[in-house]
Amino acid sequence: MESKKRSATKAVAITAIVTLAAATAGFYGLYKAVLVTPADHDHTAATETMTEEEAQLYSCGMHPWIIAEEPGACPICGMDLTPIRDQAGPSAATTGERQIVYWRAPMDPTEIYHEPGQSKMGMDLVPVYDDELVGGVDVSIDPVTQQNMAVRTAPVRTAALIRTIRTYGNVAYDETRTAHVHPRFGGWVERMYVDYTGRRVKKGEPLFDIYSPELVSAQEEYLAARRNLSGKGDSTLLASARKRLAYFGVHEREIVKLEKRGEATRTLTIRSPIAGFVTAKKVSEGHFVKKGAPVYEVADLSKIWLEAAIYEHDLPWVKEGQKALVRMSYQPGVTLEGRVTYIDPYLNVKTRDVVARIEFDNASLNLKPGMYADVSIEADEGARGLVIPDEAVIRGGSRNVVFITRGDGKFSPRDVTLGVSLDDGTVHVLTGLAPGDEVVVSGQFLLDSESKLKEAIQKMLEAKSGSGQTGDKEEDFFGDMADGAGANGASAKAKGDDSFFDDLEVDKAGEKKSDD
Repeated sequence: MESKKRSATKAVAITAIVTLAAATAGFYGLYKAVLVTPADHDHTAATETMTEEEAQLYSCGMHPWIIAEEPGACPICGMDLTPIRDQAGPSAATTGERQIVYWRAPMDPTEIYHEPGQSKMGMDLVPVYDDELVGGVDVSIDPVTQQNMAVRTAPVRTAALIRTIRTYGNVAYDETRTAHVHPRFGGWVERMYVDYTGRRVKKGEPLFDIYSPELVSAQEEYLAARRNLSGKGDSTLLASARKRLAYFGVHEREIVKLEKRGEATRTLTIRSPIAGFVTAKKVSEGHFVKKGAPVYEVADLSKIWLEAAIYEHDLPWVKEGQKALVRMSYQPGVTLEGRVTYIDPYLNVKTRDVVARIEFDNASLNLKPGMYADVSIEADEGARGLVIPDEAVIRGGSRNVVFITRGDGKFSPRDVTLGVSLDDGTVHVLTGLAPGDEVVVSGQFLLDSESKLKEAIQKMLEAKSGSGQTGDKEEDFFGDMADGAGANGASAKAKGDDSFFDDLEVDKAGEKKSDD
């Protein structure tokens, strides 16, 4: 039984060793197949002097990472390898020559010039080289391919930075044209002349009558002081009693009527302080009103406010006095023109915006508080800068890239720093381009794919050239294993240990005898 277990264990070990050897050989074969090298290729002195730009390389159309120095078949799919066209010639980086793209101010990178000189601050301009702006590998395309790709270009130009900020707004009351009616004494509402909200009232029109014992007492004091004055009484007392009635909010008209009647009235009529519309009514007839409690709210709608929401990123562009155009959904085709009169000095924490106030005349009462409006604010500060079509930019999250033409079918990627988007479908460019450059506005995504593919191929070629220097060590990997195995076997025999396979044969012989 022990011999059977021992033989089974050794059989499992043999299977594991054979499987490991097969997997290692397969991995090594796949590693050699990815970077295809002809079998009879020899690293001669001529090959060492040949540069990568001069050698013609071949690749598989389905598996572009398969690169060979001679034609053949793809080791993965069996397709014929095709030549990699347009191998890049010597560039400025290889020749050591640096080309100046433009000149900029040292303190302001957006101040760009074509020729050397001095900036607006009197400082010498700093050159900007092409290798500082490149954002990838150059691409060369023949005219026929350019036509098939529908490649279009547009010049980088200097233009006025005009931007229209589009947002929403709500019609609101003019806070300087509203009034709150509340008695300065407590009492009961005897009669209401305006008994519903929305009613239009004139200035001085009666709103309600109120009975107040406190007010009746003040009237009696005034009449008594007036009678005492006719009998050579103190005029100071009369003035004090009259002033008390005024402090209670009694209109001068009511005081004159009180003098003519000669007796106190049970109720006092409260009148509207302004002309407008009743927007709130808090009580009804018979209700008791506390001192200072609001009873009516009246608003003048001949002028209204429109509160536009300005988000944080648009705040630097909005200034008081700018023209604003407003469009209402219930009046298609009608545009109202106003001016920004005020900007709140604080931010609304919940909505993350700032309110900009726009005032409008509303004699026709077409604008009603609570209405929604589309607002366009024209922001033109007179500044100028470099602009390009917005469609020319390839936005990649952390970087923005455009392709420029270099002549003779060559295109170079450039990393650019963008400003704000403008009205005419253009975008402000802060750094990365110079006036007169031609940027690609159609087909740039295909150019970007080709540039990235060429960049990947160059990296693979660099890795291949680096691995070629250590190729002898890699090829000796299995030889070292074999030598190590032989040395270990010899040392094991020298020590007198039984060979692994000899033990296996002995076990098999023992099993055969036991079976017999």
